[in-house]
Amino acid sequence: MSLSFSVVPGDFAVARLPPAAPVPDWAQPGRFWSATRTAEELSIVCAESSVPPEVRAERGWALLQLRGPFPFEQVGVLDSFLRPLAAAGVSVFAIATFDTDYVLVKSGRLPDALSALAAAGHEYRA
Repeated sequence: MSLSFSVVPGDFAVARLPPAAPVPDWAQPGRFWSATRTAEELSIVCAESSVPPEVRAERGWALLQLRGPFPFEQVGVLDSFLRPLAAAGVSVFAIATFDTDYVLVKSGRLPDALSALAAAGHEYRA
């Protein structure tokens, strides 16, 4: 399966907050942000510059946006995108939305990710 994708401008971070914490105001500005709450934590993905220095976070991510929408019954979308990244040794953090998927890769590995995805037949669109 060949997919089209783009790189969302900016540097991103994945922050971890206590499970009962409210979604912070600092997470919400910007073109992209995501909040996921479980019984163990509240994870926030947002612009790196928005995360206060005292917040536990993994910084330095680039954000890839798959060009959806994808029907819910379509099988193998993420697998076809993540498999070449895994083969290239590029770790990921994936987020799904109603229409599409987003994949974060460490910014320093972005050239490797783009190369692996191109070799697998995926199309980068600026």
